[in-house]
Amino acid sequence: MVDASVIVPTYNEERIIGRTLSFICRQSTPRSRYEVIIVDGGSKDRTREIAAKYADRVIIQKSRAVGGARNDGVEVARGRVVVHTDADVVPPEDWLERILSLFGDGVVAVCGPDGPLEPSAKYRVLYMGINAFSYIAYRLGFVGTRGTNTAVLRGAFLKVGGYTDYPMCDDVELGFRLQKLGRVVYDRRLKVLASTRRFEKNGVRGVISDWLRGDLLLLSGRRTVGSYHKESY
Repeated sequence: MVDASVIVPTYNEERIIGRTLSFICRQSTPRSRYEVIIVDGGSKDRTREIAAKYADRVIIQKSRAVGGARNDGVEVARGRVVVHTDADVVPPEDWLERILSLFGDGVVAVCGPDGPLEPSAKYRVLYMGINAFSYIAYRLGFVGTRGTNTAVLRGAFLKVGGYTDYPMCDDVELGFRLQKLGRVVYDRRLKVLASTRRFEKNGVRGVISDWLRGDLLLLSGRRTVGSYHKESY
């Protein structure tokens, strides 16, 4: 067993996956204490070939939706803590060290904010607003975890049934269920940088409105709406 398993779902990410994994593999936590698992959704490019140079395991996704890919990774994980992030995320060097230090005193999961990877004032302001909203929700008792930056005790993850196959906001919904088992900590210092390519492709208004609609559906106890499809950027 290792301390942590970092799980990254991929799909046609040959342009960016090498950079992401190089940062994940350069953590202050000794490499022997964590493993990296890639769950690939059937990429048609060199994603798996590139990922294999860094990852301990590269497996093919068998379950539905992004949440299903993360579940597939947890199924083969050996870590006490399963860490979820995305293929276009750059974590700081002490990311895993800080994650592991936060578990204790009934904590079952930890999560943190994102910032824009691209140097754009527009997106810095946007992420400030998103992160302020997340922190206020946390202080009010609503902790929605994030697919880009979340770690969960593997036992707790399995006990709540992992991610759903919801088409969106499945990461937020997981946090709601985990709170029934123990503390879910949102640490503003646990920050990663994420690509703004989704906003560039689908527009800020469209992405934010989808997220808000999904959050409202979750708060009312309903399934989010939309059709799941694999995105290429």
